[in-house]
Amino acid sequence: MSQTEERIALPLGLLAAAAFLSSAGARIVDPLLHAIATDFSVAVPDLWVVIAAFTLPYGLNQLVLGPVGDRFGKLRVMLGALVGYALFTGACALASDLAGLAVLRACAGAASAGLIPVGMAYIGDAVPYEQRQVTLSKFLTGIVLAQTLAGPVGGVFGQYVGWRGVFLVLATLAVLVSVAFAARIRGLPDRRSPGRMFKPENYVRMASHRTGRLVLLAALLDGALFVGCFPYLAPYLHEHFDLSYAQVGLILACFGLGAWSYTRLARPLLARWGEGGLVLAGGLLMAAALAIAVGSGRWWLFVPVELALGLGFFMLHSVLQARATEMLPQARATAVATFACLLFLGQSVGALLVGAAIARFGYPTAFLLDSGCIVLLTLWLAQVMRREPG
Repeated sequence: MSQTEERIALPLGLLAAAAFLSSAGARIVDPLLHAIATDFSVAVPDLWVVIAAFTLPYGLNQLVLGPVGDRFGKLRVMLGALVGYALFTGACALASDLAGLAVLRACAGAASAGLIPVGMAYIGDAVPYEQRQVTLSKFLTGIVLAQTLAGPVGGVFGQYVGWRGVFLVLATLAVLVSVAFAARIRGLPDRRSPGRMFKPENYVRMASHRTGRLVLLAALLDGALFVGCFPYLAPYLHEHFDLSYAQVGLILACFGLGAWSYTRLARPLLARWGEGGLVLAGGLLMAAALAIAVGSGRWWLFVPVELALGLGFFMLHSVLQARATEMLPQARATAVATFACLLFLGQSVGALLVGAAIARFGYPTAFLLDSGCIVLLTLWLAQVMRREPG
């Protein structure tokens, strides 16, 4: 292990734990959408507001917490974000109507904005680019674990306890991680940039550089097209195949298993295919898996489909994440936060568009349309990665 990797190894477990909570907060409602819709007497497509309520503030608050992390220290920002996340996630369990749940989810999403992107920026400060994607794949273990457990935990609780209990579990875990984080960050290196907190010239630099513009545009389209259909797979499985919430949750867990396989294979895949090859293979794998499953009409095919979606998404997305950490080295948290802002703005738009397509055309047609868009975006991204060296 290199000296830089040793430096980052000490807090890496805590960073991954924070990433776990953030990702779980975003994905835990997927297997619960039908249960929440039933509780509040609304249609499932109407719940796009619950999805967007988390992702939209998450994205917008990046523009605040990124510069704050650069100015005052990334680990300090993450600790404050953990405390806020615990408070508002716990409060979600007390929501009495859909509007109240949306507001509390928005507050939890805004707090969660200070976890994954700021953690990635901290890694970017400590690890050189040629080693960074492999180190980030270790950090992604927390996100992958959340992707794996969010489905089963959400499904089981939705089936036997109720969706409110899920938020109480997440809030309790966040309190425990906050305490551990506060005890461990003392003495750890935490770069701070003196001077003004918000520097418009940083955004001008990113926008004026060709590679920066392409990475930011890719983040927006990535969120809208690649992630837009994810929340609706669970209600599709429940409504079309009459599967229980617990069964749906177990199927969704396969996404995390596919993502976990990427964290084990990141080094050899990157060495063999390069960044352009990873993007191409990952995006086409996602598009093909989604089209085959929806076209077949057999529920059991969603097991390998979720595996393929998890593997394909992280093959592609990890390349974009690594590029984002290098857009603005002198203000890395600002750069990564801007990337995440556009990513989650795209997810909010994607949830709205896919929800509208489902309401208009039905689930299969909406998913097939999204699959076709994924192919087009993948081909463009693969070209970009090959023309613009990291």
